[in-house]
Amino acid sequence: MKIFAHTKWDALPVLSAILHLAFNIYLVVGFNTRPVWASMVLGCLYAMSISWNINSISHNFIHTPYFRARFLNYAFSLFESITIGFSQTYYHWIHMRHHSGNSDRPDAKGDTVDLLSIYRYGRDGQPENVWTYVLFSFFRDSIGDVHAAIARRRPFDAGWGRFEVIAFFALIAAAAIYDWRAVFFLLPFYYVGNCLSALNGYYEHLNGDPDEPIAWGVSSYRRFYNWLWFGNGYHAEHHYRPKTHWTKLSALHEQIQAEQERAGTHVITTCHALGFIAKENRQSDVAHEV
Repeated sequence: MKIFAHTKWDALPVLSAILHLAFNIYLVVGFNTRPVWASMVLGCLYAMSISWNINSISHNFIHTPYFRARFLNYAFSLFESITIGFSQTYYHWIHMRHHSGNSDRPDAKGDTVDLLSIYRYGRDGQPENVWTYVLFSFFRDSIGDVHAAIARRRPFDAGWGRFEVIAFFALIAAAAIYDWRAVFFLLPFYYVGNCLSALNGYYEHLNGDPDEPIAWGVSSYRRFYNWLWFGNGYHAEHHYRPKTHWTKLSALHEQIQAEQERAGTHVITTCHALGFIAKENRQSDVAHEV
């Protein structure tokens, strides 16, 4: 009996998710026995792991669910929710809105289809400042609005999303009972992790072209980055063909590379999270000023 819907390679992100949750549990269980400096180091790793999971394991699961059985996909959605710290079901809805707008510019009313668009809170048709985008994005999504939007078409999924949120807070409550100091210590790192995810998303679209499908996203072809983040570097390719499995994005790039070059698809030589030091972005800023 086949467990995985697409390929056995999906066992890698599934196993990585399990290890991620085990790491989270260790952060709390071992807190009392570690020196503060070690907890600080692990807290930084925790923050980075949140962004890594959101933009790789969790993200790929949205577009190509890992399992053939529907109940296993719901179970993994719950598992991811308690691992990354918010409802995978709600994230699914927000992310699909992202693909409906593809980081679109505001319309005549100042609205964007994409709630995550880097132009949504920008001025004069320009992207928002990276600092405000990174620091404020965590507070901008209304869980109530997201839940209501899902409930209109998929009431069961809306209920499941609410259950995921409850399950996460129940886990936090249990962790606080075990060691409340560990929970309060890790809380700022949780916020930083979500900020890092927003930073990643910002440079996945900065200097992309919202009007050109093949150039909607910004790609990075660093081999180690794409290995560790399960193909997330191929972001232009992903937005052009969202249903392409993460193991096939490299092949898709080879197929459409000439078209991408003609369309001016933006490519950076760093991972997305380090897009602020990418020379390609600096060169683009200079070109805009000229």
